Amino acid sequence: MDIAVKIDKLSKSFGDIKAVDDVSFNVEEGEMFGLVGPDGAGKTTTIRTLCGLIKPNSGNIALLGIDINNNRKIAQNKIGYLSQKFSLYGDLSVDENIEFFADIHGVKNYSDRRNELLEFTRLTPFRDRPADKLSGGMKQKLALACSLIHCPKILFLDEPTTGVDPISRRDFWKILSGLLKEGITILMSTPYLDEAERCNHVALMNKGKILGLDTPQNIKKSIDREVIEIICPEARKAYKLIKQEPGFEVQLFGDRIDIVVENSAEQLNKILGIFKQKGILITSYRVIPPSLENVFIHLVGDNKEYLKA
Repeated sequence: MDIAVKIDKLSKSFGDIKAVDDVSFNVEEGEMFGLVGPDGAGKTTTIRTLCGLIKPNSGNIALLGIDINNNRKIAQNKIGYLSQKFSLYGDLSVDENIEFFADIHGVKNYSDRRNELLEFTRLTPFRDRPADKLSGGMKQKLALACSLIHCPKILFLDEPTTGVDPISRRDFWKILSGLLKEGITILMSTPYLDEAERCNHVALMNKGKILGLDTPQNIKKSIDREVIEIICPEARKAYKLIKQEPGFEVQLFGDRIDIVVENSAEQLNKILGIFKQKGILITSYRVIPPSLENVFIHLVGDNKEYLKA
């Protein structure tokens, strides 16, 4: 397949802070690519640089084969961008916001396209409502509609579902699935590792660097570990106890403890014996493959070299 986004050795610093550090990856046309990591990982800076909103300190960017450093305006006409924060006009109606963005992009006969987007995002009944009067999920849908009015080839989404209720989040993902069927390339950032599972390829980012770059399935296989998942009422106490034992990598998620091990057959009885000796009740346990969340925490806490695809 053709390459929609090509980044080579991209770096960007703000004073002494290296927000993006020697990042390279490709995004194929028609796929969904996820930049995944916590706040401060460098996701937003990467996306804003790709959109031509920030100049990099070094590195090369090509969008659909267009060098963005030398042809920024041409490249920007082929992309859509949805930022982290709602940046539309609250006193304008849904219709008027879309009209405004159509004017910005020089789209003349936009009525049919606007109607199509309103139907697509289920905003048709609210087209006369001021943007300020919309719910958080509906605002995100409006922002998406505005970013699509000029029929972009690539869509950049910066944490589009952060702060959105679960139902709106589910609806938003249905919309994105529809866009993929239309052949639009989507590059999105997210702190949610369950969302990353939906992407064709992901880049796990932390402190400006890429820790893992591949399909979600291959990244999960890359650490060659198993996870012993333990559910118990005193999860925090159990976590502190087993963390003191040498040779165990322990992760706490609410009432669940994940212990990342190389060989569960050898380690399981030892772990259960420790809990039994200390009088900690185990509700249930099982051995499962690692999730992206397990892998990310493992890689962040590991001192070995960053993984490369």
